[in-house]
Amino acid sequence: MLDRSRPHGRSSGNLRPAAGDASTAHYWLMRRELGPGLDDPGWPAPVRPVEFTAQNALAVHQLLALGREYGGGQVADYATWLNAFETDPEFDQALCFVVEDALGVVAVAQCWTSAFIRNLVVHPRAHRQGLGLALLNQLFAVFRQRGEGYVDLKVMESNLGARRLYERAGMQYIQRHELEPR
Repeated sequence: MLDRSRPHGRSSGNLRPAAGDASTAHYWLMRRELGPGLDDPGWPAPVRPVEFTAQNALAVHQLLALGREYGGGQVADYATWLNAFETDPEFDQALCFVVEDALGVVAVAQCWTSAFIRNLVVHPRAHRQGLGLALLNQLFAVFRQRGEGYVDLKVMESNLGARRLYERAGMQYIQRHELEPR
């Protein structure tokens, strides 16, 4: 039996959770290589990517907090989170990808400068419209332009919808980890 709790390198081949794996006590590190052949974002209508600004920062934070309720993860309180763009070298406003529809901020992906997707959230009103995949393709292209070889993220094993999205985006399972007891 494969011990998925230990680290695996590139040689792990077809490492992936079994169909029924949905532990709430484990998460996966996933990776997307950024070689040639990246897909065009192909934004679904009627959304549009916009810059992260002081004007949409609160709405972005609110969507990140909403995403925490559905998929886990952590988001600091608004003031701490916003201040990190000025004080934390991993935070870069250019790596906070924001998408709006007619009602406002509908999707966000906040990435770190270390080519890591910290948070990705699509508002429930826009689920199953291709927005998550388009957002991933956009950030893959940006990181490739920045000279990165790959992008990583962590996903809860129990977050089956997110895992399916990341698999469709070409991400591979790298390591399975147990959550730290609280």
